[in-house]
Parts: sequence; structure tokens; C-alpha cells
Amino acid sequence: MNKEQFLTSLEKGLKKLPHEEREDIMHDFEEHFFNGSADGKTEEQISESLGSPKQIAKELVATSHIEKMEATASTANIFRAVWAVVGLGFFNFIIVFGPFAALLGFILAGWITGVSFVASPLLILVTLIVNLGTFEFFDMFFSIMLCGIGLFIAMGMLYVTKVLTTLFVRYLKYNVSLVKGGLKHD
Repeated sequence: MNKEQFLTSLEKGLKKLPHEEREDIMHDFEEHFFNGSADGKTEEQISESLGSPKQIAKELVATSHIEKMEATASTANIFRAVWAVVGLGFFNFIIVFGPFAALLGFILAGWITGVSFVASPLLILVTLIVNLGTFEFFDMFFSIMLCGIGLFIAMGMLYVTKVLTTLFVRYLKYNVSLVKGGLKHD
């Protein structure tokens, strides 16, 4: 593969990145070819030593999404980073998607439990409106107790969500660096 083919394939894989970032990466790889030709290597030798442009593009896109996720840990950024890392290979689908699904399930279950406990006094109000003559103090006190437990669960889930998000970002970064370490670089 010559320089033009390599750079065209790389640029096609980097379409998901912002224009400035893509231009910077393309400039870096053009520099690789310039330095390699100054050392007496052919374009084919240089492109072979760099590795597959498609794989390099996938790694760079995944790294970019992880950096965005670290800067702003929004739900959209987390999903983009997970899919970018999963896109690095089938092995990563199992290694990344499994823990992601488990963490997502745990976090959703915790938040749903906390919110439903906090909202339990509303059920007493609905019961009171529907059945006017059947007000029971036990139901009211039980729902207030559930509301308090729900507040504690929600506070705990806030902390757990932050910690697990941070740990998952570190896991994604480790996974990307593991995949990158498997490629040939100068």
C-alpha cells in the first residue's frame, strides 16, 4: 500500500472525528511518511510498519470518544465510547459490552428502586382519593419509611454511579491501550 492509499483509507476511517482533529492526525501520518522516506524506506515499507489504517482509525476514534467522555461524562458520550471500543474487534465486544451491560443494569436497578421508594407516598394519596373512607395510618407510616429509605438509596446511588463511571472509563482506556499495544509501531 502506498502513501496515498494509506492516507485515503485512514481519512475515511476518521470521518467521525472533528475536522481539526482529523487534519492534525493526517498531518502526523504524512510526517511519518516524510521521515521514513528521509531514512531511505519505500512508501510500502512505511505503511507496512505503521499497520492497518482501518485499525489505526478505529483506535484513534475510540481514544477520542474516551477523552470526550472523561471531559463530559454524559450518557451519549459514554455510549459513543463503548461502541467505539467495541468496534475495535469481536473480542472487545465480549470484554467491553458484558461489563457495560452489567454495570448499566446495576445502576438502573438502583436508581429505579430509590426513585420508586421516594415516590411511594404518592400511592397513599392515590389510595386516599380513590377510596375516601379507607385511610390507614400504617400505610402512611410505611410509605414515609420507604421514602426515607429511598432517599438513602438515591444518595448512595449518586456516589456509586460516579465511582463506577470513573472505573469504567479507566477500564475502557486500559482496553484501548491493550489493543494498541498489539499493533506494530515505529
